[in-house]
Amino acid sequence: MTMYHAENRALQDAFGSRALADRLESRLRRAAFTEEDAAFVASLRFFFLATASAEGRPDCSFKGGDPGFVRVLAPDLLVFPDYDGNGMFKSLGNIRANPHVGLLFIAMEERPKRLRVNGRAEVALDDPLLPRIEGAQALVRVTPLDIFPNCPRNIPRLQMVEDSPYVPRCGLDRVEPAWKDYEIFADVVPPRRA
Repeated sequence: MTMYHAENRALQDAFGSRALADRLESRLRRAAFTEEDAAFVASLRFFFLATASAEGRPDCSFKGGDPGFVRVLAPDLLVFPDYDGNGMFKSLGNIRANPHVGLLFIAMEERPKRLRVNGRAEVALDDPLLPRIEGAQALVRVTPLDIFPNCPRNIPRLQMVEDSPYVPRCGLDRVEPAWKDYEIFADVVPPRRA
């Protein structure tokens, strides 16, 4: 079994769930994306990305875009763009220091569903795909180690109301967030790269 370490096992034993955990891993866990996984990921407008520094300090961020901004290119490769943001590069910096990542994909509309992806990531600043992804300033490539669906029972059903005006779209001018013009930031905001 590859998904569990000693502390997972200790808690599974304390709660009597080791056999269930083993069954879930043996039946649901995989190391390669299926066509269904690829279609699900491509249908979503957002996901959550967990990273950690070299010292193991965690960070979690929201990543959003139009459906298809995350792509499964092969059974062992998922990619997503990095768009212009606040310039802190918390997630990408962590990936460069510690390539272990966790991605959580959640559908909250008509049919709740979620998929967890744990793997190794790398940041590419000169990837050949960059020119083909509107607004991308970098590309993150993820090689999966553990892919598994998660029970959707606690996912609320939400309704999409409006697309974000900040997502880069071909043929449309970029909308800058108001905070970039605030006096305390305006003189240090770098020019947009993509």
